[in-house]
Amino acid sequence: MRAMNDYGRIAAAIRFLDEHRHEQPDLETVATSVGLSASRFHRLFSAWAGATPKDFLQCLTLADAKDALLRGSSVLDAALDAGLSGPGRLHDLCVTLEAATPGEIKSRGKGVPIRYGAADSPFGPCLIGETPRGLCHLSFFDDGGEQEAFAELKAEWPLANLVRDDLSSKQITSAIFDPNGGATWKLHVRGTSFQLRVWRALLAIPSGDLASYAKLAALAGNPNASRATGSAVGSNPVSFLIPCHRVIRATGIVGHYRWGSTRKRAMLAWEAARWS
Repeated sequence: MRAMNDYGRIAAAIRFLDEHRHEQPDLETVATSVGLSASRFHRLFSAWAGATPKDFLQCLTLADAKDALLRGSSVLDAALDAGLSGPGRLHDLCVTLEAATPGEIKSRGKGVPIRYGAADSPFGPCLIGETPRGLCHLSFFDDGGEQEAFAELKAEWPLANLVRDDLSSKQITSAIFDPNGGATWKLHVRGTSFQLRVWRALLAIPSGDLASYAKLAALAGNPNASRATGSAVGSNPVSFLIPCHRVIRATGIVGHYRWGSTRKRAMLAWEAARWS
């Protein structure tokens, strides 16, 4: 079975590891929980995560999350000291965020051509949307949830001209999650000026690091607006590339995620395993 289609099994293993992390379950126990032999599970998991299940387990603990938050704070403090404004640079990807024009927002995207489609990713199936000016949508969904994901895209750009192109979406998805890639991405998003500031601040959090909502609010220029910042994080239309999964509570608890807390944990550990 291809690793790109195995997120459901990987997600079940992550849930098991998280629930039993204090017991430090061995390989055989985790493999049995997802109905695989130890050798097959080890190969599948290592291919997906770029790390062994044992190493990955360390990336799921709250202690590691707290340590990562401390490391992330130093990165963000440096960005603040430098007076960061405008698009940021990821450690492994370069992303430029471009706002929709006032005319596009007022017209609800009327006449804007959008190619969209579904594809497999390391974190389950996803829906991609792209305008001539950049990616405008990236969301994840579980089995049976594609229509709901499409409805979200349609709600973001209600009067756009939507054309399905699964082949293009598959190519884009492969490039985004290619660990040897390093591609440059342009994003074309609709949002308020405050949302745009928060989304650009998210781009300053490097892969493998984390930030609290309070720190993100400060980076976005509104240190007393943690709650509003959290709302803007939850409205992010382009998952992963605008890395809202890298924001956690100040206590080190991962917390909620628009596309599921298990998926968020998977993303954080996947990145941590690659940069450890």
